[in-house]
Amino acid sequence: MENKQRHIARLNPEQQAVVWKVTVNACRFVLAVVFIFSGFVKAVDPTGTYYKIQDYIFAFGMGTWMVDSLLMLIALCLSILEFTIGIYLFFGIRRNLAPLLTLLFMSVMTPLTLYLAISNPITDCGCFGDAVVLTNQETFVKNLILLAAAIILFRGRAQMIRLITHRTAWMASTYTLLYAFALSIYCLYYLPILDFRPYKVSTDIRHGIGQFDPRYQDFYLTDPKTGEEVLDTIIHNPDYTFLLIAHRIENADDSNIDLINELYDYCVERNYRFYALTSSPMEEVEQWRDKTGAEYPFLLSDDIALKTIIRSNPGLLLLKDGVVLGKWSHNDLPDEYALTDRLDKLPIGRLQSGGKLRAVAYAVLWFFIPLLLIVGIDRAIPILQRIRKRRREHLSNKQE
Repeated sequence: MENKQRHIARLNPEQQAVVWKVTVNACRFVLAVVFIFSGFVKAVDPTGTYYKIQDYIFAFGMGTWMVDSLLMLIALCLSILEFTIGIYLFFGIRRNLAPLLTLLFMSVMTPLTLYLAISNPITDCGCFGDAVVLTNQETFVKNLILLAAAIILFRGRAQMIRLITHRTAWMASTYTLLYAFALSIYCLYYLPILDFRPYKVSTDIRHGIGQFDPRYQDFYLTDPKTGEEVLDTIIHNPDYTFLLIAHRIENADDSNIDLINELYDYCVERNYRFYALTSSPMEEVEQWRDKTGAEYPFLLSDDIALKTIIRSNPGLLLLKDGVVLGKWSHNDLPDEYALTDRLDKLPIGRLQSGGKLRAVAYAVLWFFIPLLLIVGIDRAIPILQRIRKRRREHLSNKQE
């Protein structure tokens, strides 16, 4: 170590400047990748981010006075902020503001994760949503490293290499904000375009439960009339089963209740099973029935398990042989135009994974293609300016 320090000390000022510039930009790109990834996985699952913030609020004893709509706003702002900071760092936009925001962000999160590592009020900080689950101790170590990188970046922010010049930086920064906001709202209205949870489409629930996967340990289905556990019966059913999931039925959106009732009638006609799952008491279930005219049977389950299964209240799940074939938000339920025959003859009765892949591809393309156009414009402007200058010089020489 001493030999290495002596070697660095022997570098001339120009070499030291190069080393410092490389170090600053290496820290900048590491931070950019982490912030972009963290912001993106939060943006595609804003409801999951809201649930995690809710966990923090209750762990700190503030759950009695925090309004749900405010928590959702915080969840949206957090994902947009992280994603935008990451893009600013990556492209060298706002070279004073972005490093400052990064340092402030890490200066808040590092002490917070130290507290989590010591007291462990929640098991997972939710830094990367459900995409990468870290322990509180791992998260604190990660944040220490990022804080050190943020300090280096802030001190050497003038050394950041721009990938986009001042001419078009405003276009890239504005588009980044709009994109992150639009992506969050889309995934809030429908469902996350990327699902990292154990109940994603194509998952065989029987396998996870049979292997005693801890991620399924809180999932149960109880008939409220008999008290009988019916989970095995449902996931081993060789035919189709629709599960309407409303983790808290008293808070469920009833704006599309007619579609839900029509779907239940379709299942009765075609002899498919249809159940509603909730963690609410039966008094709330009866109020829901009175309000909506629901005739479908209800089963009771764990609140957290139901929120994990689907990010919509209510949301719809289609199972066959324990395999998740499809998931829908209450804003995107199958209607009479999609249910014209038996499910085995319709696209809805087959895996939806291709549609999700297309949605992800569209989301990526919608971000990168406009950004590439902005970069192209940025590179083309000086070329066009040089061409115009040469033409003017050529014309002036002719006139002389």
